This record gives sequence, C-alpha cells and structure tokens, in this order.
Amino acid sequence: MNDTLLIGLYALAAGGVVGLAGAGVLRLLRGRSIFVHVLVLIAVTVVAVVAGVATVAQAMFLSPHDLWVVLVTVTASALVSLGVGAVFGRRLATSAVWAQAARDRERRLEAGRRELVAWVSHDLRTPLAGLRAMAEALEDGIIDDPATVGEYHRRIRVETDRMTQLVDDLFELSRINAGALRLAPTAVPLREIVSDALAGVAPLAASRRIHLVAAESGWPVVRAGERELARVVSNLLINSVRYTPEDGTVHIAAGHEHDDVWLSVSDTCGGIPEDDLDRVFDVAFRGERARTPGAGGGLGLAIVRGLVEAHGGRVGVRNTGSGCRFEVRLPVAR
Repeated sequence: MNDTLLIGLYALAAGGVVGLAGAGVLRLLRGRSIFVHVLVLIAVTVVAVVAGVATVAQAMFLSPHDLWVVLVTVTASALVSLGVGAVFGRRLATSAVWAQAARDRERRLEAGRRELVAWVSHDLRTPLAGLRAMAEALEDGIIDDPATVGEYHRRIRVETDRMTQLVDDLFELSRINAGALRLAPTAVPLREIVSDALAGVAPLAASRRIHLVAAESGWPVVRAGERELARVVSNLLINSVRYTPEDGTVHIAAGHEHDDVWLSVSDTCGGIPEDDLDRVFDVAFRGERARTPGAGGGLGLAIVRGLVEAHGGRVGVRNTGSGCRFEVRLPVAR
C-alpha cells in the first residue's frame, strides 16, 4: 500500500507540473482557434502521462532497457491519441465555424425581417392614405372635373396594382422561407421565357426610355419550374430597368458552360457600391433609393435568390464598366 501511494504521488507530481505548464500555454493561446486548443489539450494530457510513467519508472529503478520499452509503448499510444485528437479537433473546429456562420446568418435574417416589417408598413401606409383621400374626395363630390376624376381613378388603380404586387411578393417569399415551394421541373426553352419577360417589362422600359437588348442566339433549354423561372427573369429585368438612368441599356443573354446554363442581365446603372454587393439579395434591401416611390418592396432580388437556390442553382452580381451584371446559373436539362 505504501508503494502504491508513493507511485501515485510521483505520478501526480509529474503530471501536475506538466498540467500547470499546459495551462500557461493555453492561456497564451486563448485567442487562437478551437482546433489549436484541442491539440494543445491532448498534447498536455499525453505529455503528462509520459512524464508520470517516466518518473515512476525512474523511482522504481527499472533497467534502461525496460524503461526504454515503457517509453516507446507510451509514445506510440501518444501518437495515436494525438492523431485521433487532431481529426476530432478539426471536426469540432469546423462545426464551430458552421455554427457561428449559422448564428450570424440568423441574426442577419432577423434584422432583415424587422427592416422588412418597417419598410412594408411604410409602403402600405403611404398609398393607403392617398387612396383614402382620393376616395373621400370622389365620394363627397369635391372633385367634379371629368379629367381630374379620371386621373384619380387611374391613380387609385395604379396604387392598388402596386400594393397587390407587394402582397404577392410577400406571399412568394413566405413560401420560399417556409420551405413550402413545390417545383414541377420541365425542359423549358429559355428563349420563350425571356421573350415573355421582355414583353412584360417593355412598357416600364419605354416610359423611362430604356433600351432592351436581347442576344440573337445561344439560348439553351433549362430544366426548371416554368412559372418560377419566368418570375426570376422578370424580377431581374424589372430591377435593372428601375435602377438604370433614362436612355440607358439593359442587355440579357444566356448560354452553356460546363454543366450549367447561365443567364445574365447587364445594365448601365452606374454600378453598385462595393459595401452593398453582398446585400443586394437580402430581404428588403433597396440601397440609397429605399424610400423612392415605386421602387418596389425590396423583395424582388430576395425572391430571385430563393427561387434560384430552390432549383439547385446560384445567383450573383458584380460591377462592370458602366453598370452591373446579374448572373444566374442553373443545371442543364437532361
């Protein structure tokens, strides 16, 4: 019993010295990654075991050969422990990075939701006040000039259409975020989708003297939901037309590249600030023109990203010489 107690005290003393040294090292490395901390912790544990074994072996007056055998055995076990620890440490560090990224994304989404509620409230309250004033003026007979009455009716229709579009965008975005979007992919000729979208945005482009230009050839077939793809193309075109100055140009093209079909919409908007490039697809982001009447609810590009990702594709934007270029990539129809 005395020998056992003595061995325990020797091992405890040797391990304690190593443990204190390890604690100092961990304190010095407190700003480093989890992976480094895990490796140091495992190394300290292994070294403490080796030190304890070596100390006890010396106290037991083992022969040099027996001591060497013990140290080699412990070292081999230590190397295995370090290797296993390195693998799990790297996995732990990766999981921590993913968890932090998920938390950051959730915070951004929550901030976007709050911003969306504020902006949608503004976008609904302002036209509703105008609609009520015009309706009361017509109801009370304050306005009796036929031309003015006709203008009031036109403005009521325009504002109603705009609010209907906003509600439709909110519904579409809620389906995407809730995972309730159900695609029915088919082989869709991209030329037909683009042709219909150009026809739909033509009146808005004409009112702003924006030139719409489509590539003559290179239009592939893509496997996608026809309605959802039409929404993607339409939203991209409307966004470019709205933010391009008068007498500008919006160009749309498409083609094949490896296993992807790409679609690009380029404009002469003057470019997007570098700080905003990573935010243009966020919910309710509208940049410097957020309060501009008729600038949309800030949901169009968020819907584009949601629909594209639902198809297993990706969307991005970059600045060009005179404007910016939005590019969508989707899997090739097979």
